[in-house]
Amino acid sequence: MNLAELVARWRALESTERIAGAEWSFAAEWARDEPGRLVAGCLLLSAAGWLFYLRFQPRGRPAARMALAACRSVLMASLLLILAEPVLRLSIVGDGRPLVCLLFDGSQSMAIEDPLSEVETARLAAALGTEPTAGPRGEAKGATSQVYRVARVDWLRALLNQRTNNFQRRLQDRFRTQAYIISRADGVDPLPPASDGAAGDFDEWSRGLTAECPLTALGSALSDLGRRPGTSGLAAVVVFSDFDQNSGPSAVEAARRLGTPVHTVGVGPTTIVDLSVALETRALLKKAERETPRIALHQTGLDGQTVAVRLSARRLGRSAVDQDEVTIGRRMVALDGPTTLVEFPYVPQEAGRWRLSAQADLVVRASRPPATSAPRESHLENNRADREINVRDDFLRLLFVEYEPTWEWRFIKEVFHRDSLVGPAGFRTFLRSADPQVRRAGGLFLPSLTPSRGDFFANDVILLGDMPGSTLSTQFCELVKEFVGKFGGGLVVVAGPRFGPGQLAGTPLAELLPVTADPGARVHDDRPFELRLTPKAAQTDFMRLGDDDAENAKAWRNLGPLNWYQGVTRVLPGTVLAEHPNDVCADGRTPQPLIAVRHYGNGEVVYLGFNETWRLRRKFGERYYRQFWGQMIHRLGVSHDPVAGKYVEIDIQAAPTSPERRSVVRNVELQRELAAATGGKSYDLLNAADLVDDLRPPARPDTRLELVPLWNTWPVFCLVVGLMFFEWWARRRVNLP
Repeated sequence: MNLAELVARWRALESTERIAGAEWSFAAEWARDEPGRLVAGCLLLSAAGWLFYLRFQPRGRPAARMALAACRSVLMASLLLILAEPVLRLSIVGDGRPLVCLLFDGSQSMAIEDPLSEVETARLAAALGTEPTAGPRGEAKGATSQVYRVARVDWLRALLNQRTNNFQRRLQDRFRTQAYIISRADGVDPLPPASDGAAGDFDEWSRGLTAECPLTALGSALSDLGRRPGTSGLAAVVVFSDFDQNSGPSAVEAARRLGTPVHTVGVGPTTIVDLSVALETRALLKKAERETPRIALHQTGLDGQTVAVRLSARRLGRSAVDQDEVTIGRRMVALDGPTTLVEFPYVPQEAGRWRLSAQADLVVRASRPPATSAPRESHLENNRADREINVRDDFLRLLFVEYEPTWEWRFIKEVFHRDSLVGPAGFRTFLRSADPQVRRAGGLFLPSLTPSRGDFFANDVILLGDMPGSTLSTQFCELVKEFVGKFGGGLVVVAGPRFGPGQLAGTPLAELLPVTADPGARVHDDRPFELRLTPKAAQTDFMRLGDDDAENAKAWRNLGPLNWYQGVTRVLPGTVLAEHPNDVCADGRTPQPLIAVRHYGNGEVVYLGFNETWRLRRKFGERYYRQFWGQMIHRLGVSHDPVAGKYVEIDIQAAPTSPERRSVVRNVELQRELAAATGGKSYDLLNAADLVDDLRPPARPDTRLELVPLWNTWPVFCLVVGLMFFEWWARRRVNLP
């Protein structure tokens, strides 16, 4: 067995792959850029090992001392080589079999149990070679017909577990296959490699199928798939999903960037009788001021039907028993079109935490002719939507700390002066460059950053602008840290071009940030760029600037190209809402964050790497700008109770109901568009078996590079430990101390 075969077994390469070449290199920058330093270091360490035994260890026979000197020299040189991080670059060539990637939807909508008639269930079971073992459930529709409810993911498992004419076996016979699942909102995870089928076991993929991801982000999944190692020679991609895209970038654009045909297999019904409810209202309301919660009724198959809509409120007390529901309003609504909006005026009369609930039920009229049966809904769990709100009898208090007036400072001041929950009485600022006499005059300006503890903790949200570190006293930083961590206050750090977040490095405030500030960083203004939203932005209320994805994208495009941003060293995982499209952090992989958020103690901190969100006003006036800052401040101020000195834990969601339950119908339009835009074909579970025969991608030998780190492997560990043990053992044998 040659070296190539040994490496192939070590890396668990497929039998159809071979190693075409191998090169040694070093990952450490100092060793890669200046190999002379590495050679000189190894020689010096080797010489030190020989010098130690031949000059300073006179005991023992010369031959034994030379052996020990050689062992010590190799050991010390090996340690330096480990610090240089040696890697092996392998060129791996396939045999020409096309590579096909299968992408399975693992979102929560795949757990929906679709009601199917006995005939529909029998057709699916026959096509998949299985039996409808998950049903029947529900009430009989007739004397001989029943409703079966089977989860969508279970139908996918049935497709993969066929024992005759197995779908997975046929794919493996003709193609090299890799399978992935959408198990998170920002990418995909690989499924276990398929077996060779020798024992007839082809259910590795089906065992890995889950339905737990809270969002369907097909665009992010396809983009991540294209970045995966070993997918550069893709011949085709097959997507199994209900295509309920509700988060992330455009799936069609991401599919086009793959540069390969994308075939789609639809799961779930294309038409269904269903009514779903969404409740939209602000999370923070003011006592005795009018609010208009909006209820959106989404329906399919119910045109012309009448529903009874009810909006109610329940006071959430601090005890385990909540108060009874109070009806805010009732209304009979005729459904006309896919979406009907219903508004109820609401004037909260008591401060505290409340849960608003919207309920919609079909009205079955007794006068209906016997020949026309009332439509039967498929899913009833989405007929109710809840939203937790906080009603305050006082205004929100904002403190904006800034060095000098900026456009952001001016426009934020204007927005909240006109906000009913803040107003002129609730907005205060400390402007470092302001005349001391103006600051002492009171009113809008504060004379000092460190007032009494009672006055300081009376704030609900603190905005910290572009301040030099020398003006931020330790007392102020400690007060802010206690304000956020203990009392649940909100902090917004807005980086400016003059000083930047590096000024916070080494202060107590650095611990609060969702990023690691670089004290030596400079402003990045070499080229304009457009901010890019992450999948997490769709789950964050203040990042949603439109009623749907299209309007939200339009609002953020209105920001236009940005000319600069402040860079950071690294970012905490799972906190970034918007990022730079090209620049990365110090690790070389993580995009530079532009907007990030994190919880710290009982409060929350938002970081902005630029102070030009005022550009959102460019075409549409204050609409999106006010919405961005208003939703953010209301969110941060909800959990803070300055009067009681306590905090209230409350979950603020961008959507009152799960996005995966808003629509229970397969998005056939997106499914077909994905396939048509890339030259693929569209299927469903009834004809999915035809997909294997229709796949005829050209054979093209693919070559991929694989980096194998050698410095952190078991052989290297055993070598170092073995040399150390041998030297210890040899010294004992020759009686060296």
